[in-house]
Amino acid sequence: MNLRDYSQTNFGAAKRFRLILREQGVMREMGGQEMSLAVGIVDNILINALESASSDVHLQPEREQLRIRYRQDGVLVDAGQLPPEQATNVLARLKLAAGMRIDETREPQDGRIDMEFMGRRLSARASCIPCLNGEKFVMRILDPAAMRVDLDRLGMPEDVLIRWKRAIQVPYGLILVTGPTGSGKSSTLYASLHQLDSKSRNIVTVEDPIEYEYERNIVQVQVTEKMTFPKVMRTFLRQDPDVMLVGEMRDPESLAIGIQAGLTGHLVLTTLHTNNAVESIGRMIDMQAEPYLIAGVLVAIMAQRLVRLNCPKCRKPYQPTEEEALALGLTPEELASATFFKGEGCADCRGTGYKGRIGVFELVLGTQEFRAAIARRAGLQELQQLARNQGYRSMLEDGREKAMRGWTTPEEVLRAVYTQTLDD
Repeated sequence: MNLRDYSQTNFGAAKRFRLILREQGVMREMGGQEMSLAVGIVDNILINALESASSDVHLQPEREQLRIRYRQDGVLVDAGQLPPEQATNVLARLKLAAGMRIDETREPQDGRIDMEFMGRRLSARASCIPCLNGEKFVMRILDPAAMRVDLDRLGMPEDVLIRWKRAIQVPYGLILVTGPTGSGKSSTLYASLHQLDSKSRNIVTVEDPIEYEYERNIVQVQVTEKMTFPKVMRTFLRQDPDVMLVGEMRDPESLAIGIQAGLTGHLVLTTLHTNNAVESIGRMIDMQAEPYLIAGVLVAIMAQRLVRLNCPKCRKPYQPTEEEALALGLTPEELASATFFKGEGCADCRGTGYKGRIGVFELVLGTQEFRAAIARRAGLQELQQLARNQGYRSMLEDGREKAMRGWTTPEEVLRAVYTQTLDD
């Protein structure tokens, strides 16, 4: 990929794009001379990110330049650089757009950037932190269109999808979606919320940040320093909720309130950072939740990762290496019967061989036997066996199935769920 020198870019295309400022509830276009170099560079950095469907933009200061990188399909790629004398003005404009103090260079800052591109309203969650050669600025692009995903199109196996749809329709309890940052948890929760009847039920969400704005019947609250997860959740419980979506269980206090809400007749959907579904039990106990309370409230735990899809235009048949076959647990019969594919790289996929992503999933239901084992503090192995008894398949097994169908590569599956291959 040729790196772009943003200081030499032609900025005539910037009229398709504009930054929006929110001031006391009123939105207006952000000022700045149209031909100003910093204005044009900022606009083009964001335009290129949106046109390439990047999820994040990294502006990373180095000794002699400001490096620009985009995260595309989960992988960071170099996209250009800026000389230090222009980087200062570019960062100042971005900080101003994000509502940060431009004179503060010694403390981390967070903000939100609103923008319009080709008639679409979008925003970005912005974070700025001082480092060795200046300030690193990272933006997470929040595209409402990307979050408006149908549950049937996330890539869940048919049996998992049926059981998940049944689980989210229960009247009360706790439902967890687990995985690291960037594993698609928010998309799964948003798609699940679309399945619920918001006309006859009071649905409320507390998020950090709000990535997708619902058009009607759902109340959304943004977390701030004064409006913390526990504080908002307590207030919600006084507002007669039926369903509560909590962006993340970050601390013991939030988890305790969520469990109590699930026990007292509310359906709570939330996320947790754990490696797999079964380990979520230990994580909740580590966060000071009592096992008998977890057993009483648990409905389902979904763990997931994202793997890149083979580019449909350049994918070719491919034979996995011995190491890949061994790590995936492929038998000689499976190797002979399945047709594996791998993208060679073309203009359509920017030479990567991949285009788009799909989820790999594992689901554990709070069955009577599973909850009884939690209450008596059963070990990890016993919990895993009980999960197997209810039809559980690991993310590695789901990924292996998708690789055997030619959707992705063994290499990509192993990259996403490598820790599980060490355990098997």
